[in-house]
Amino acid sequence: MTSFVARDYRSGLPVQITIDEGKIASLNSVSISDSDPGVLPFVGPGLFDIQVNGYSGLWFGSEQLTVDETVQIVQALADCGIARCFPTIITSSFEAMQHGLQTLKKAVEQSDVVRRVVRGFHLEGPYISPEDGPRGAHPRQHVRKADFNEFQKWQSACDHRVRLVTVAPEAEGVIPFIRQATSSGVLVAIGHTAATAEQIAQAVDAGACLSTHLGNGCSAMLPRHSAILWNQLADDRLTASVIADGWHLPSPVLRSFLRCKTLKRLILTCDVSGFGGCAPGRYSSGDVSVDVLPDGRIAVAGQNQYLAGSGATTGDCVAHLMTSCELSLEEAWELASVRPAVMFSEPECWLQPGQEATLTLFHLRPGETGIEQDVAPAGPGFLRFQCAATIAEGRLISGALDAV
Repeated sequence: MTSFVARDYRSGLPVQITIDEGKIASLNSVSISDSDPGVLPFVGPGLFDIQVNGYSGLWFGSEQLTVDETVQIVQALADCGIARCFPTIITSSFEAMQHGLQTLKKAVEQSDVVRRVVRGFHLEGPYISPEDGPRGAHPRQHVRKADFNEFQKWQSACDHRVRLVTVAPEAEGVIPFIRQATSSGVLVAIGHTAATAEQIAQAVDAGACLSTHLGNGCSAMLPRHSAILWNQLADDRLTASVIADGWHLPSPVLRSFLRCKTLKRLILTCDVSGFGGCAPGRYSSGDVSVDVLPDGRIAVAGQNQYLAGSGATTGDCVAHLMTSCELSLEEAWELASVRPAVMFSEPECWLQPGQEATLTLFHLRPGETGIEQDVAPAGPGFLRFQCAATIAEGRLISGALDAV
């Protein structure tokens, strides 16, 4: 049995939480002197990111990925407050993608931390647009037509742990692929696309229900009216994931997306790159080369106008969304914890007795400057996220409860 005191993310008031056998056994209000509450961390449902590519120079999709490296990445993400996630493998050769999936499977089986944190796998590609811009940092030579037989081989290699696939509606064979994948229980998302309005509608009719990092993975210049953004924003059957790191989407765009989709149809992701946490410089992994820029952006090597994943993690995105869209902590936090859980039928981990004890403890500190470039902050000042502890299924996997 474990007990600790923190501030409820909904009210900001101190509560004592007791955990027993992986669940919240009790949650009670406590009295703290006026000078003490700000020292306590907040506590909320564990951050759940459906699109994480790696960290500190290691990629889930690496052809050389090992079980030990997988554990290292997942632990690093837990240290950033991510209590649940979908490791993401991007477009590559059949063999490279199969190796990544098999290694992830072994890591889930061999590591208690990975088993608790990893709730499924995300394939981002290879059935996407081959065009520069929409393709992003995905290697062109491995983009190909949709092949459900190929996908089934990958599923067999990882004991059917792929729960999310991102495809472009215009890719050859994608519409029947969407029907087959959704019939097998896999959620299909639209992304890395230059699709027409008709192609997007066909994909949604076939079962696609999510937009992967909407506003990114598309052409830099779009038509005023018939554009992939409007068609996805206007379709209430699509939930949108967005990257709110301060670089991928300016604040006015985030606010517009929020007003279109509302809190009910928006999910926050960081899309953290395998080069997240790396010092500025040029890096390569397999067929992917990027520049980590001094200002924090990660861009396609030599093409700084095209971002190649994020250097931020999920808590950073929550903090940025709060100030850029003037959201409460409760509203922003649930977009990165409860909403993904609902979409994938995972335990929602509310702060209530009887709920699964998968929690993130954290501080929000005033930031010295905004992280956006050429965009004025929307709120009174930007916040900086700092993880204090991460608990997954009742087990402390990062931080120290007795130190907070």
